[in-house]
Amino acid sequence: MLRFARNDGAKSERRVLRRFAITAAATVASCMIAGTIWIASLPPLPFEDARKVSTTILDRNGKLLRAFAMADGRWRLPAHAKDVDPGYLNLLLNYEDKRFRSHIGVDPLAMGRASFQLVTRGHIVSGGSTITMQVARLMEPRQERSVAAKLRQMVRAVQLERNLTKDQILDLYLTLAPFGGNLEGVRAASFAYFGKEPKRLSLAESALLVALPQSPETRRLDRHPDLARIARDRVLSRMVEHRHVSADDATQAKREIVPRLRKPMPLLAPHSTDQSLAIMKDATRIQLTLDSNIQSALESLAKDRAFALGPDVSVGILAVDNETGDVLAHVGSSDYFDTRRAGQVDMTRAVRSPGSTLKPFIYGLAFEDGFVHPESLIEDRPIRYGSYAPENFDMTFQGTVTVRKALQMSLNVPAIALLDRIGSNRLTARIKQAGANLILPKDETPGLAMGLGGVGITLNDLVRLYAGLARSGDTVTLREIVRPDDKDEPETRRLLDPSAAWLIGNVLMGTPPPDNAPRNRLAFKTGTSYGYRDAWSVGFDGRMTIGVWVGRPDGAPVPGLIGRTAAAPILFDAFARTGKLPMALPKAPKGTLMASNAKLPLPLRRFRASGEFVRTGSEQALRIQFPLNGSRIDAYGGGEASQSAMPVKVAGGVLPLTMMVNGVAVGHIDSRRQKLVDPPGPGFVRLTVMDATGAADTVVVRIQ
Repeated sequence: MLRFARNDGAKSERRVLRRFAITAAATVASCMIAGTIWIASLPPLPFEDARKVSTTILDRNGKLLRAFAMADGRWRLPAHAKDVDPGYLNLLLNYEDKRFRSHIGVDPLAMGRASFQLVTRGHIVSGGSTITMQVARLMEPRQERSVAAKLRQMVRAVQLERNLTKDQILDLYLTLAPFGGNLEGVRAASFAYFGKEPKRLSLAESALLVALPQSPETRRLDRHPDLARIARDRVLSRMVEHRHVSADDATQAKREIVPRLRKPMPLLAPHSTDQSLAIMKDATRIQLTLDSNIQSALESLAKDRAFALGPDVSVGILAVDNETGDVLAHVGSSDYFDTRRAGQVDMTRAVRSPGSTLKPFIYGLAFEDGFVHPESLIEDRPIRYGSYAPENFDMTFQGTVTVRKALQMSLNVPAIALLDRIGSNRLTARIKQAGANLILPKDETPGLAMGLGGVGITLNDLVRLYAGLARSGDTVTLREIVRPDDKDEPETRRLLDPSAAWLIGNVLMGTPPPDNAPRNRLAFKTGTSYGYRDAWSVGFDGRMTIGVWVGRPDGAPVPGLIGRTAAAPILFDAFARTGKLPMALPKAPKGTLMASNAKLPLPLRRFRASGEFVRTGSEQALRIQFPLNGSRIDAYGGGEASQSAMPVKVAGGVLPLTMMVNGVAVGHIDSRRQKLVDPPGPGFVRLTVMDATGAADTVVVRIQ
């Protein structure tokens, strides 16, 4: 009987165990099914929101010029592990997640250790969250701390590991980690607390940045610096305990003072960055052609010089690369935040009177047309053009001078005499052809006064024109924003022929520099507008062109404001502060006439105005009989292959007669005063004939 009772008991026990196993299996299966359904019901990971960052604007080398806060006021700068100090990364991974490179998003060992410490000590000693779990929490922030929230983080961490690489997850942490207030990400924190990129951090700085995200609000440096210091020192002590940092290094790091105030975010080139953001509205990363080192140096220069010149005076500076047209520095005002100086007005784009800075282009056209040379003689004497009588700045006259000296001394009378011969409309058209704009007063037409500043132009356009002189007569569009579709070779426009452009540079290289400045380093020109409202200086070497404007943004006069004393010293200092040695100008183009006055052809030895002839008898005035000015000549017919020579017939003048096409000599006209000329191509052609006395006649025809 006893044996039967034992068998019944064993059977009953087995039935109980079987029911328990079935119940447990059903429970596990139900949990798995419920868990699967719950996981499937989770929305997709919010990658789009996590990847929203502050708009950053970088210089040509990738250095941060300026960042803009996000719409909600947060500073979240994109960060990548390759751009962060390796020492900081080592501290972060060894302190937060030793097995980051090997786990699947959840670290069972860390979770078990944290749970054991919580049970045995009654409080949290160390967390069990991995870097991936923290990223999951930052992507889906939740206020409550519950088992369900922790399970959700674990599931999300596994999903992140399946969708991203370890480096991508680490980049998300470095971008999203909170550092107190509106700071997110290690770059924003490094700029706000240390004023620098996190590429090079001290041990103390690295430990502080590791400690802050654990409790960002209670350890805010601007509110609780002592708690932040304690947390930093705790990180250092842990690293010593685990032998990742030496005791001596940790002791020295603990002596470093914790910052108590936030530093301002980088703000270089405010006018350029404002403009680029307005153009590239949807971009979160904008790269400019600026060089942050040059930009910073010239901003400091503008601020210092404006302070010395007076409380209402501002300074604008623009530096460009001659070869590419890239803007290397753009200083729109002396101080962006100075309301008295209207600092937020970009004076590089303001239309102002250029003073004498357009004179080189008058001389350049005269050289191009071939009726004057730098060594030609020209008169600087009182003269009147109708009711207009130009005078020099110092109210004196130099008499007979060389054209070279007339430009270097910026004499007004010779410049107006040359402009009268060239034509104001032609100067305007050539400058417009080169890509710059001259702004005339309403209902005004180009006149002789434009040669002395009676017109408006921007510093941006003026620098473009002078860079064209350095580029052998071709201008390029100035570029500030780097775009993916930019062409390798910039599009060029003609300003002057190469020989004329080189001659202008050669003349301007000899312009007397300001006091204590080196000679023959820069080809430069100064200008002063009427009433001492604007002072200018623009110069170039073989590498770059820099333009300087000085004045009051409201256009009010500044007594004694002169280009030579106010703007030129800034120009020379600007070149010096770029940190680059002056580069020589290119060599003279082939065919450029280099001779003293005595060895020049007779017509080039002395400039004579239109209609001024030297006659020895009853010879007639020089005149081109054919083709007529403004006529159309059919020289091509069926195309390039059927090109035919164009006859030119001349009457009057003193032999020998020199023929020029677009300012380039093409030989002498025969005794019958006729010559066949090969047209340079379809379009407008300028034909000039000059006789032995310097008399000339010019017609412009259209070849088709």
